[in-house]
Amino acid sequence: MILCLFLLKLLLRMGILYLVPTPVGNLEDITYRALRVLKEADVILAEDTRTSGILLKHFDIKNAMLSYHKFNEHQTVSRVVERLRAGETVAVISDAGTPGISDPGFLVAREAIRAGVEVCCLPGATAFVPALVASGLPCDKFCFEGFLPPKKGRATRLALLKEEPRTLIFYESPHRLVKTLTQFAEVFGGERPVSVCREISKVHEECVRGTLAEALEHFTATEPRGEFVIVLGGNPCVEARKKPVHGDEENTNEE
Repeated sequence: MILCLFLLKLLLRMGILYLVPTPVGNLEDITYRALRVLKEADVILAEDTRTSGILLKHFDIKNAMLSYHKFNEHQTVSRVVERLRAGETVAVISDAGTPGISDPGFLVAREAIRAGVEVCCLPGATAFVPALVASGLPCDKFCFEGFLPPKKGRATRLALLKEEPRTLIFYESPHRLVKTLTQFAEVFGGERPVSVCREISKVHEECVRGTLAEALEHFTATEPRGEFVIVLGGNPCVEARKKPVHGDEENTNEE
């Protein structure tokens, strides 16, 4: 009984870790709840304090920031968990989008959960969802791959995805886009449908839809600029093989 009361007091003392999505483009995409959490947090973990500083200044948020990125998260996470255990509220933001989606956030969330700290992710902005929904490709089932390995393991990963029937989603930088589309055409075939979106929720937002061959031709002639989301149609042959032929269904029923 005494132990239970001690644990209850400990839990009541603990803070909360909030994973807070921030706009990927238009600042109006931020939510009222996100702004409230950022204003109430004891400290804000920011992937880049300079980039996040612009956002916070725009919304007149003056809370303390702590740099938290892929190069220091392993050294920082234990101190963050201690602050949470001491009762502080910590908000995690990335440069844009939802923390943990191709950005830092997973490690601190995992360690907070292991320490018994409450973890709450707010709904909000992320680049791949609008790109997927606007692609015109099936979005009832999809596979998010994020950034492919730049070198080692890249060819192996693409070979594994060749037979994937679900819609595939990738992130890519402008300087690697043409190379990636070339590889995709070689592995998946130039006729595979694709939607290549750039600058989601920004002034120069654009979606180029068509086949891989057509998208490659477009971006070979037009210099890629901005950050890209590639939404690639799944392998239709795999889905077709899964569906039984009508005659086979009838024979099965007769048996």
